[in-house]
Formats: sequence, structure tokens, C-alpha cells
Amino acid sequence: MRTITDDIRTNILQEQYIPDHLFIYVLKGAIRVFDGNKSLSYQAGDACIARKNRLAKYELLPSKEPFEPILFCFDEPFLLEFREKHAIKAEPVASKETFLEVKKSSLIDSFIQSIKPYYKGAMELDEAFEDLKYEELLIILLKNRPELTNLLFDFRKPGKIDLEDFMVQHYKFNVSVSRFAYLTGRSLSAFKRDFKAIFNETPSRWLVERRLQEAYFLMDKKAQKPSDIYTDLGFESLSHFSTSFKKAYGYTPSILASKPNKNPNP
Repeated sequence: MRTITDDIRTNILQEQYIPDHLFIYVLKGAIRVFDGNKSLSYQAGDACIARKNRLAKYELLPSKEPFEPILFCFDEPFLLEFREKHAIKAEPVASKETFLEVKKSSLIDSFIQSIKPYYKGAMELDEAFEDLKYEELLIILLKNRPELTNLLFDFRKPGKIDLEDFMVQHYKFNVSVSRFAYLTGRSLSAFKRDFKAIFNETPSRWLVERRLQEAYFLMDKKAQKPSDIYTDLGFESLSHFSTSFKKAYGYTPSILASKPNKNPNP
């Protein structure tokens, strides 16, 4: 089953690594997405494709209605089967975009309406119609944006890229070192070796130090609260953030945040 259940939907919107191409249609509410470089907002009626092998963060925006998306994950086995069935010809292209706009159209609107009778609850489609609806949606998307062919049917693994540029742009994402290695086109051992040569530090230690430096700046110069920034900076919990901050600076982040001059040292 490729359909998104409510639990899977929640995990996908919390996950910062995109393993498969993901079609997102905002049925209700609003959301902001961020890929380390660009921030985009989507309202009810908007749609996009989040590309696989990318990092992203999601933030629900204030809205009169609770956020409700329609999500379709296009995994590699399905795309390979579709390519063979429809004799798809694709030429791999380089693109920095993580979120690809899906233009509004009557075909998209009609498709969204058409899946409602097959709901089994929590956005799960009747299994008998699932493959048909996935194929229908993909045909519509390719008609909507023919250039998607070269992106969706690119099955190459991430190629070797500039490690320093990538890490400076994505250090706030809470993913494993092995994931960073994969996304920069390296084995784990090669990643650690190249990382050490560039930053003169281990990846794990550098990530913590860089996140703590940004946290200090946000609290000291921007008057932000520890509870408002720790997740955005890649820390798993407030207690983890506080412990790491105190170990680095000798006092807790709450002390820095509570000082009128935002600097506890004389």
C-alpha cells in the first residue's frame, strides 16, 4: 500500500529527509516549506511536488481551518513500472529546486474530487482503485508540466557535490551523518575524511557547535526564546539543547535569554 494514512502523514510532515517524490495538495489550511535555501508557502488549493533525496522542513501556518493535505508518494518501483508501460524517455537534468510548483488546472481539481468517493478514512484509498489513481495523477502531472519527466524518472543516486556549501546550507536539519554523506554523494568514510579536511572537526561535533553558535546569536541578538528555536536548529528536545548549550557556554540558554542585555558575562 502506497496510500498515506494519518500516522504516516504526520511522520512525513515531521521527517526532514524526502526519500520518494511526494505530491502535496493542500485541501485545507496552509503550510510553509523550507529546504535550507528557499522558503515557500502553500494555501488551500495549492499543490507541489517535493523531490526525493532532498531535505525539507514544514511549518503549519495560522488558518481558519486545520491543515489537511492530500499526499501521494511516488516510489521508485512504481515509477519504473510506469516508465516501461508508457515507454517514457527521460534525460537526467540538474536542478536545485526541492519543491516544484504544480500549476492549478481543471484536471488537478477534477482529480482531487474524483478520489473522495474512494476514501476509507484518514486519507486511505480503497486498494482496488489505488494503482489506477496513482497512474491517473502522474499522467495529469506530466501533462501539466512535461518537464517533470526528466526529474521524476531520474533514478541516479546523488552525485558528489560541494560538501562545504551543502553543510553550511543544511546544518540545521536533524538527520544522521550517514544521510548527509549519502546526499553529498559520498560513502560515510569519504564524507568524514573530506569533512575533516574542510572543517578540521568531526561532523557530529561541528554540527552541534554550529547549531549552538546560531542559537546564541538568535537569543542574544534577536531576543528569541530557547523553546522557540531548538527544533528549528536540529535539536531533538529542549533538554538536549539546554544540556549541550550549558556544556559549551557554562550556563543554560534560559539564563542568556532572561538577561536584559542578553549577555551574562561582565
